Amino acid sequence: MSRPSDLVQGTLDLLLLKILALEPLHGVAIGRRLKQVSGEVLQVSDGSLYPALHKLEQSGWIKAEWKTSELGRRAKFYSLTRPGRKQLEREAAEWQRLSNAINGVVTLKEA
Repeated sequence: MSRPSDLVQGTLDLLLLKILALEPLHGVAIGRRLKQVSGEVLQVSDGSLYPALHKLEQSGWIKAEWKTSELGRRAKFYSLTRPGRKQLEREAAEWQRLSNAINGVVTLKEA
């Protein structure tokens, strides 16, 4: 399993913004969803997830609201804000540019 330290710098923010663009989720569900949609390849620890969520909230890209979880417990649910959607668009475009450049190098024909 890849750890956040294995990811290109800044991709955790992009992944979290994308997951929250789908629907509001609490922290545990965000971690589960990331693991699920990545085919069990990506996993984020609480020690990386919650500071990243806090940073995104401080930036105004997500907001948090206390609600009842599917297990009947109070949990902080995170959702994307309008500025967060714009940031997601910017970060997704930058990721596409970067991944295309990396792919161009990796797929070079060897002599």
